[in-house]
Amino acid sequence: MRRKRWSALGISVLLAAGLAACGSLQGTQTAERGDVGAQTQGNGEMENETAEQEIEVGELPADLDFTVNYDGIKTVKIEAGVSVHDPSIYKADGKYYIFGSHMSTAVSEDLRTWTSLGDGYKVKDQIYYELMANEEAFAYSGSKKSLIPTDDRAWHVWAPDVIYNEETGLYYLYFCTTSTWNASNLCYATSESIEGPYEWKGALIYSGFTAETLDATDVTEYVDRDTAKDRYIKKSNEYNFNKYPNAIDPTVLYDGEGRLWMVYGSWSGGMYLLELDKATGEVIHPEEDEANRVDPYFGKRLIGGNHSSIEAPYILYDEESGYYYLFVSYGGLAREGGYQIRVFRSETIDGDYVDMNGEYPMDTNNPEHYPYGLKLSGNYFLPSLEMAYMATGHNSAFIDEDGKKYVVNHTRFDNKTEEHEPRVHQFIVNEEGWPCMLPYATDGETVSESGYDKSAVAGRYYVINQGTAIDAEIAQPFILYLDESGQVYGDGVEGSWEMKDGTCYMKVSYDGKNYSGVFCQMNDEAGMQVMSFSAVGGNESVWGVKYE
Repeated sequence: MRRKRWSALGISVLLAAGLAACGSLQGTQTAERGDVGAQTQGNGEMENETAEQEIEVGELPADLDFTVNYDGIKTVKIEAGVSVHDPSIYKADGKYYIFGSHMSTAVSEDLRTWTSLGDGYKVKDQIYYELMANEEAFAYSGSKKSLIPTDDRAWHVWAPDVIYNEETGLYYLYFCTTSTWNASNLCYATSESIEGPYEWKGALIYSGFTAETLDATDVTEYVDRDTAKDRYIKKSNEYNFNKYPNAIDPTVLYDGEGRLWMVYGSWSGGMYLLELDKATGEVIHPEEDEANRVDPYFGKRLIGGNHSSIEAPYILYDEESGYYYLFVSYGGLAREGGYQIRVFRSETIDGDYVDMNGEYPMDTNNPEHYPYGLKLSGNYFLPSLEMAYMATGHNSAFIDEDGKKYVVNHTRFDNKTEEHEPRVHQFIVNEEGWPCMLPYATDGETVSESGYDKSAVAGRYYVINQGTAIDAEIAQPFILYLDESGQVYGDGVEGSWEMKDGTCYMKVSYDGKNYSGVFCQMNDEAGMQVMSFSAVGGNESVWGVKYE
């Protein structure tokens, strides 16, 4: 057991005046670069003055134990009850629905346990009606009989998303049929009920075509034939996948002005955005604007390209913070593929979407995009987990009626299989407007609007930092003490921390890096109440949990 003895010392702690309650969050957010040192008042103006108070620190505890052990901590594996890959969430009639790949759908009332409404490729499916018997739906891609047959001769219906169309009074199901790593087709179906059946209405966007298959698409309705061949098809008669998208992973949202949009894409040419007609749910093809990366068929390229491992785009508009958050997944989706959740933000629906450094990946070589984007979740182990979570990715997100914000993703496990289940974590936006994902699956926790006593949050934390790498490494806990004096101590590590009175906001610094986040009391996955913090800085997420 390693122990260190520390002597008493004096420090200066800056306490900000005019503090806003965390439950209502800040008004206007800080600049796009998200400087974690910036402060905001409740009225949205920058804090110009701070009150400096000298605090003399008494003698610190004689022994600080940096040994990581889990004695006395119960472990549990949450049983979600279903396996839904690429879960996209929608709440209707007081219930939470997730729609996933391979025609998997489930419903829940608590965001933890789920009941299946359909799973696998069946001719008569509660959600997808008689999609499997619809030859038109698979004419281009998605089955062994398609014009471009599936590479494994199986059915491929992936990554759906559901939205209620306020103008038509119908639920719209957007999904993709796909045959190869770039030959795909975005489609849509409608229903009067969230639980279906959804009736196929048509195809929207095609990708992966060559000179021989171009006429099976609608591309030449928007781009003349010669231009289409020169632009979208290489001289080798391959689809120009490095610049143009794979038409999968669609998600749909209303922006702050009530306009309807669809974002989509996976690897290949990147993530693209198109406006939809609210009266029909179909694509509005834009005017070409090369300077702003707007293509007349595929829409605006937001990030990615050059076949970088970026996929599963999901945009959430948060009226409270004033930002659009673009969530994506990096890496390969297998257990050891480094799959993970990243987030960018913008003040407008069409970007630019930037990370905490004010940057975004565009045409980077794979995997040189790893420094870009705030990494929210990847591979990690925490106390109370029976096994590490791995390949946490392909998420959706939503804001519930009570204002709580959630990330919904699938996770694999450190069990040498590709078994997966859905998980839901609450996230809280920090002072600078960046999402901080709470460490454990949600269990009804509510962050304190008035904050916490310093004595309740100070103490010995199991901490993980998931970095920004795209790999199979699992983030393992180390010990940090947040001393009531404002000092941070670890094994060979020193730093500082502070909290804002009357709020849940906190800041922590160690190893020369600064993080801004929140405290929240919550249950670990075995149901034991812990104090936790989640903080972000330099595109990294740091989580801490305290049992004492």
